[in-house]
Amino acid sequence: MKSNYHPVRLMLLVLALSRTTNPLAAEAIFNQGGESFPAIPARPLSGASRANPLQADLVLSSTQLISAVLAANPQLEVVRAIWQASVARIDQQSALDDPMLAYSMAPQTVGSPQTAFGQRIEISQKIPWPGKLRLREEAATHEAQAASENIDALRLFIAATAKTLFADWYYIHQAIGINRINRALLKQFRNIAVSRYSTGQASKQDALHADVELALLEHQAIVRERERRTILARLNTLLNRPPDESLPPPSKLPEISSLPDAHSLHNNALQSRPELKQLIARIQAARAKTELATKTFYPDINLTAGYNSLWDNDNKRVTIGIGVNLPLDQSKRRAAEREAQARMKQDEWNRIDQIAKIREEVQIAYERTDESIHVFQLYQNKLLPLADENLEAAIADYRAGRGDFLTLISSEKNRMQTQLQAEQALADTHRHLAELERAAGNLEPLSAVDQAEAL
Repeated sequence: MKSNYHPVRLMLLVLALSRTTNPLAAEAIFNQGGESFPAIPARPLSGASRANPLQADLVLSSTQLISAVLAANPQLEVVRAIWQASVARIDQQSALDDPMLAYSMAPQTVGSPQTAFGQRIEISQKIPWPGKLRLREEAATHEAQAASENIDALRLFIAATAKTLFADWYYIHQAIGINRINRALLKQFRNIAVSRYSTGQASKQDALHADVELALLEHQAIVRERERRTILARLNTLLNRPPDESLPPPSKLPEISSLPDAHSLHNNALQSRPELKQLIARIQAARAKTELATKTFYPDINLTAGYNSLWDNDNKRVTIGIGVNLPLDQSKRRAAEREAQARMKQDEWNRIDQIAKIREEVQIAYERTDESIHVFQLYQNKLLPLADENLEAAIADYRAGRGDFLTLISSEKNRMQTQLQAEQALADTHRHLAELERAAGNLEPLSAVDQAEAL
C-alpha cells in the first residue's frame, strides 16, 4: 500500500498557511491529487466459529479429519497472525519519516506598539538517498513471504499429525474389536471344556485355564479402552475441542500396494517444501539488506521550507533549503555491510543444509513405508491364513479328543496376535505414509488408493 503523504505538498501547505487566512484553501492545496485509502477487508471466520463437520457423521474418514483439523486448529491462527504482522511492516518500512515542524517567536515583540510581532515557522522532511526506501520495502516483502511459508509448513505438519492419529484411532478400534471377538470365542471354548469335563472327557483344569485367559483378555480390554480415550484426547486437542468429546468410529484404512518412484518424490520435495521456499525468501531479504547497507555510505537529504517574519524585507521572509547528513564514520558502515553479507551467507548455507535434510527425510520415510507395505502383505497373504488354518485344526482335534486344551488356547492366542499384528502393520503403513507425504511436501494423499478414497 502506498502512502498518501507527499512531503512537497506538505511544505506547500506551510507556505500557504503563512500567506493566507483561509485554512480551507490551504487544505485544498494539500489534498490536491491525493489517492483515497482502500477499504479494509472483512476478517474471515476463524476455525473455531465454523460449523463442526464431524458431529453428524456415522464414521470418520481420514480426509474428513484432516479438513476439520486444518479448519479448527488454533496454531494456524497463530502463524497467520505472525504473517499479518510481517505484512503490516511493509508499509512501515517503505514510508518516509515524520516531517519536523519548528516554531519560534520573539517574545519582546508581543504587544509592542513600536515593533510588529515576530515569529518563525519551519517544516523539514528527511528524504533517504534514492533506493533506500525501495530496498527496505523489498526486504520487508521477502520477510513477509518467508513468514507466509510458515503457514504452509505448519499445515503439512498438522495434516501429517492428523493422519498419524487417524491410523492410531483405526488401530485401537480394530484392537478392541479383536479383543471382543476373542473373548466370545474363549467363552465358547470354556463351554466346550465344561461339557467335556461333565462327561469325563477332559479335566477341570481346561475350564480353569479358559477362565484365566478370559480374565487376561478382560484386563486387556480395560487397557485398550484407556488407550482409546488417550487417542481421543489427542484428536480433540488438534480439533480445538474438549478432550472427552466423542468422535465417530474410523472408516476402514485402505490397503496400499505400491508407492510413487522415489526419485520423483525427491524432486517434488525440493520444489514443494515450504522450508526451502522460506529460506529462498530469507536469502532475497538478506540480499536486499546487503544492498541497503551499501547505500548507508551515501547521505540522506533534508528539505526545509519556512516563513520568518523577523526579516524587514518581505522578499526574505519565505525560505526554502536543503541539507544532508555527513556519513563521516565509515567504519560502522563497513561493519554493517559485512554483517549483512555474513547473514546472507548464513541463509545460503542453511538452504544447502536443508536440501540435504529433506532428501534424507524423504528417503527414510520412503524405506519405512515400503517395508510396512511388505510386512502387511506378508501378514495378509500368508500369516493370517496360516493362523486361521491352525486354529481350525486345533478346534477339530480338541473336539475329536486328539488334541489338548493348551494347544487350542495357544492356537487361539496365536491367531489373535497375528490379527493384531496385521492391523498394526496396516496402521504403520499409513503412519509412515503420512510422514512420507509431509517429507515430500504433499498435503494430498500419494497413493492411488487414498486418492480414490479422498474423492
